[in-house]
Amino acid sequence: QVQLVESGGGLVQAGDSVRLSCAAAGRTSTPYPMGWFRQAPGKEREFVAAMRLSGNSIYYGDSVKGRFTISREGEKNTVFLQMNSLKPEDTAVYYCALRTSYLLSSRSASDYDYWGQGTQVTVSS
Repeated sequence: QVQLVESGGGLVQAGDSVRLSCAAAGRTSTPYPMGWFRQAPGKEREFVAAMRLSGNSIYYGDSVKGRFTISREGEKNTVFLQMNSLKPEDTAVYYCALRTSYLLSSRSASDYDYWGQGTQVTVSS
């Protein structure tokens, strides 16, 4: 079993920056692909970013490209999401995800096997 623990988030103003962290505990000896998704009230879960190892198979959602950066701590299953130039439409619960079934990152939520509890990011205008 794997547990994902997220931290960061909170209430910020438009234009601010926030950094989210996610650390995996449990069966984590292999550096698995990890990703970030978000879900706003009344909307479907949206892909934000994903990566395998550092500099490898990195993807971003169109709405965050150029503003958000995903990174990870070496080959550990710890991933970060640096969010810059935040907009009110970025307001959502952000979820960290880990994929153990296949060693490539993915944009599809259904490809991920473990999920964090979510952390709220609220951007005021």
